[in-house]
Amino acid sequence: MEVLKIATAGSVDDGKSTLIGRLLYDTKSLTEDKLEAIERTSKQKGYDYLDFSLATDGLVAEREQGITIDVAHIYFSTESKSYIIADTPGHVEYTRNMVTGASTSQAAIILIDARKGVIEQTNRHFFINNLLRVKDVIVAINKMDLVDFSEDVFNDIKADFEELMGKRDYQEQKITFIPVSALKGDNVVHHSENTPWYNGQTLLEHLEELNLQDIYNTGTPRFPVQYVIRPKTEEFHDFRGFAGKVYGGELSVGDEVVVLPSMTRSKIKAIYFYDKEYQTAPRRSSVTITLEDEVNVSRGDMLVKTDDLPTIDKQLTATVSWMDADQLTTGGKYIVQHGVNKVLAKVDAIEHKIHPDYSGIEENATTLQMNDIAKVRFKLNKPIFYDKFKDHRTNGSFIIIDSRTNTTAGVGFIS
Repeated sequence: MEVLKIATAGSVDDGKSTLIGRLLYDTKSLTEDKLEAIERTSKQKGYDYLDFSLATDGLVAEREQGITIDVAHIYFSTESKSYIIADTPGHVEYTRNMVTGASTSQAAIILIDARKGVIEQTNRHFFINNLLRVKDVIVAINKMDLVDFSEDVFNDIKADFEELMGKRDYQEQKITFIPVSALKGDNVVHHSENTPWYNGQTLLEHLEELNLQDIYNTGTPRFPVQYVIRPKTEEFHDFRGFAGKVYGGELSVGDEVVVLPSMTRSKIKAIYFYDKEYQTAPRRSSVTITLEDEVNVSRGDMLVKTDDLPTIDKQLTATVSWMDADQLTTGGKYIVQHGVNKVLAKVDAIEHKIHPDYSGIEENATTLQMNDIAKVRFKLNKPIFYDKFKDHRTNGSFIIIDSRTNTTAGVGFIS
């Protein structure tokens, strides 16, 4: 069964958790004890409706304040697909959590309160989805019941958001607008009689029809080696295979490849998945590859096609989302983990900070605080083999590790 990963985004009280709870309820994905707990707590709070946000807000502070603080991952299935939803917080101070939630998603749902329209946080959430190259974005204009399901309100918000779309640099995104009431269930799973002017799909119908092959970001084939397999058994005495995951494109038996960083050339001899042999390894498949020649290949090396080499360099420029309480400083030393490779890195310069609400940039910055986003130059102690993030989502990204604390301090998208 296909698995679709979705990130939600929206400002505080836009109804993200309620929307997800409604999806779970209307698809009959809530367990009996969870449903009973929601009914009981809603009654205790004096609500005359079911508070579906209780289905996702797991932290005590979240339930008390009625807000999302941490990223929660929610799982549910229909007959045709399995879904993993990253319910990300809407507060400005949790921007880093949203980057984390959206980093592995193929689709996103941005909620807008129909009473408030497009606000600064909407800009920020759209910017992050644009930065992370999320291909399918659903703009769910929520709480339509509080504006009498007005078509004019819906169209005004849609027009404002389309203005925002003009500022993006990633034009491959598909944007879909859906009027919903998460609390009442209008156009979430079932079509609403309250919006006769809307002829589009419900939220779930749209998700069900998404073709994963269309929304996965494509690129050129990259095969970072994670493990060298040497069984040394009687049956496989001379077997030497290289295990990893194919990213970006596909690799086939007979393809001429280059081993990086040694630049040794060979051809793919065979492709295995456990005990089965295949002619082609499609993108995102985990396989073991053998080569025709006895070449030296180790963990951290990469196999690429001979006519399609990545950039091999000891310096790079990237858009960095800083996530640590300790600030990033010019001249600071960190560990950059790119795929399975770890290299020592020094911050050469912070070119400028980027305001993720599309309000411009800030020059002459020398430090980054938590949740800052900036263009940063790094110098590395040895070359890595990378692509630009806009060309290759996997091979164009990395994490930044504080060598003193071993914490993940930031994430970078190579430009």
